[in-house]
Amino acid sequence: MLQKLSLALIGTTIAIVSANPASAVTMQVNSGPFSSYADAKTVTFDDGTANDPNGFVTYSNITSNIVQGSVSGQYASPYGDNTKYLTISPSGSNVAGDSGFVNINFKEAVNYFGFYAGSLDSYNFVDIYKGNQLLKSFSGADVPTAIADGSWTSSQANMFVNLVADTGETFDRVVMRSNGIAFETDNHAYRLAESVPEPSAMLGVLAIGACGMTSLFKRSQHKATVKG
Repeated sequence: MLQKLSLALIGTTIAIVSANPASAVTMQVNSGPFSSYADAKTVTFDDGTANDPNGFVTYSNITSNIVQGSVSGQYASPYGDNTKYLTISPSGSNVAGDSGFVNINFKEAVNYFGFYAGSLDSYNFVDIYKGNQLLKSFSGADVPTAIADGSWTSSQANMFVNLVADTGETFDRVVMRSNGIAFETDNHAYRLAESVPEPSAMLGVLAIGACGMTSLFKRSQHKATVKG
């Protein structure tokens, strides 16, 4: 009986742990130049740098990527945005922001990242990583309701893009890149993930529960013997 009970508890443990596998990231959109998530922290680039005033994000591979306004053949300000923003163009294209890609590293795990995208194109890409594991890649063509045709003014090519991790999932790095001129974004937003028990911690809790159940069974068995 004890052996069966232990095996049943182990089976429950496996079911609980495997019921929350590494999942995915979902893309959503909202209108306007800022995130619709009230609890998000924002990097605006307004001071001409890619520094996070909150201290949780580090940008790398930044060269001449922070710009303002529009220059034909190089970059276009996201619609209605008169502030400084980030632009990315292919390496060697000899235009502003020709670093090819930008790394965005989070000091703590996050479960949300968003940005105001301007003149979206199908050759604009966002890669979501957890450590060295690539969780998901998106292109401008994947954005819901978007028409990634590079329009400077259309609401279907200028919108706020939200990347939301599934329940229990987190990520710690985002790579933004472009195979063409250009990928313009502003008001990068993120949300720190809430603390969740690691699988090892859950196993510990279940193990304690198993010990308690075993002890209870032994006491019940002892009482039955005494009464007999």
